[in-house]
Amino acid sequence: MMNISISISISIYTRLLLPSFLNHFNFKPTTTIPTTKPRIQIKSSFFPQFNLMASSTTMGENHGEIKNPRQVVKMLLSELQDEGVGAKVRRSIGRPELRSLDPFLLLDEFQASPPAGFPDHPHRGFETVTYMLEGAFTHQDFAGHKGTIQAGDVQWMTAGRGIVHSEMPAGPGVQKGLQLWINLSSKDKMIEPRYQELQSKDITEAEKDGVFVRIIAGEAFGARSPVYTRTPTLYMDFTMQPGSHLQLPIPENWNSFAYIIDGEGIFGNEKSAPIKSHHCIVFGSGDGIEVWNKSDTALRFALVGGQPLNEPVLQHGPFVMNTRAEIRQAMEDYYTGRNGFERAQHWQSDQ
Repeated sequence: MMNISISISISIYTRLLLPSFLNHFNFKPTTTIPTTKPRIQIKSSFFPQFNLMASSTTMGENHGEIKNPRQVVKMLLSELQDEGVGAKVRRSIGRPELRSLDPFLLLDEFQASPPAGFPDHPHRGFETVTYMLEGAFTHQDFAGHKGTIQAGDVQWMTAGRGIVHSEMPAGPGVQKGLQLWINLSSKDKMIEPRYQELQSKDITEAEKDGVFVRIIAGEAFGARSPVYTRTPTLYMDFTMQPGSHLQLPIPENWNSFAYIIDGEGIFGNEKSAPIKSHHCIVFGSGDGIEVWNKSDTALRFALVGGQPLNEPVLQHGPFVMNTRAEIRQAMEDYYTGRNGFERAQHWQSDQ
């Protein structure tokens, strides 16, 4: 699905609201207009406890043949850029060449060493999924929630109507991870914030024919993640041994992409050239993906897919809504401490 991205200016509210977070984070206001119409406990020290069933979306039989493999339609090399305060990211989705991929808004491979990190900043209207690759990060927000995620852990945060938080390295040395932003539908943008947090030991894993997978969301090889996905989503961390071959169904109406963490692999067409680490690969239409590792080292990549929302997207920094009026309201709410941001004016993290 092709999206049209155009920049807009919200000059009145930009003059009203120039807090430090807009200087720390390299975002540009954009509008995107679509061209076509197991159980887990959500942990929080301040929000109510929720027991929710995992998304009921079925991705089909994982052992069947892929009849129409998705081909690579776009490929981006993610290069290091400054982000936050002293941190670095490799951004793929969310940059000018790939402003968004409905329902996905951003993908960063981040790295930071103390004192660098991502200090106090707000969010509204979407979800963030943080998956640690190395080290640990500590999260703290304005409602009293605080926790540390270690290598292999996942935090799935639904910002909903509003959160102000910080994300900072939890120890010495370089800490690395992936952060994915997933849009929320218009009916869910103003829900109460909530968290799903999974330790590494609780993430569903499966293995078949030299292919190992950690299932953050969705299902593969007959195994399923317990994570609830409000916007139907699959998110998997694959490691393929040399000589292995993967076929995985993906619903035909979903958008999908892969991000190579380590190694190199062949995607979509066995005769195509291998694609190396730090590349983001966008897939076209089809009923699934096919991947080969013909190198002499392991290939590791994240596979992500999701059902498009097909709604207008207007983003200004950390606020993602459907209209200009809603963006103006989000900025006014944050500035005046209303409608979910009541604690924002008087809170500061201790990181």
